Amino acid sequence: MEKYAVSSDNQKIHYKESGNGNTAIILIHGWLGNTEWWDEQQKFLAPNYHIIQMDLAGHGKSDSASENWNSSRYADDIKAVADAVEAREIILVGHSMSGAYVLEASLKTPKVKALVLIDTLKDLDESFTEEQVEEILSMYRSDFKYAVENILPQYLFAEQTPPAVKERLQQEFLQNEPEKAINVLKPLYTTDFRNIAKQVQVPVIAINSDASPTHLENNRKYLKNYNYVTITGVGHYPMLEKPGEFNMILDEVIKKLI
Repeated sequence: MEKYAVSSDNQKIHYKESGNGNTAIILIHGWLGNTEWWDEQQKFLAPNYHIIQMDLAGHGKSDSASENWNSSRYADDIKAVADAVEAREIILVGHSMSGAYVLEASLKTPKVKALVLIDTLKDLDESFTEEQVEEILSMYRSDFKYAVENILPQYLFAEQTPPAVKERLQQEFLQNEPEKAINVLKPLYTTDFRNIAKQVQVPVIAINSDASPTHLENNRKYLKNYNYVTITGVGHYPMLEKPGEFNMILDEVIKKLI
């Protein structure tokens, strides 16, 4: 069932609701993603859980008219959907850039009992200077299409990433206006999430690709209750690249958290 919640800046936030159960699992995509990135997880989990797939503002079917993109607003998008959902407890699942925003959303939403991070925040000690941020964003500004087709694949895909997944993602990315794509990404690089992580009280389990290392001790300096599991032979999109194996791991993680 397709629905809308209204965020703190009056943006309509689109979400899809299915399944049932006392625990709601809210699935939140990464940069330039949408609810459909989670379709395989929805099919697998809906028999046992109340499943919510949502579009952050500026993505999918949600409003894109915000003048001010920042991490608090993204956290408010998640809170708006969480508040609209009837559930006794909520687990937030955040992929890529949304991993940062589920941390903040958990501070605003008492019903959130746990967080699952998907291939994100693998080293909370990593930070970017203003010059580095500008370098990253100017890469997209100068030639968005070239960056999507030639530079991003080096960071986002593994050798084993199915060609159909690469093609799908690149096509979806290129449907976005470059300036909007840059604006919705910028808060990820300009917010210090370590201060937010220190305040998180709920358990956090990550499911991370083996394409880059996870720095367990660094993350535990900030997140009181952090652990991770590894999925091998995938890039940055394990739920699309190896949905069957990913679903089994996610199900185990959810059971552990409940």
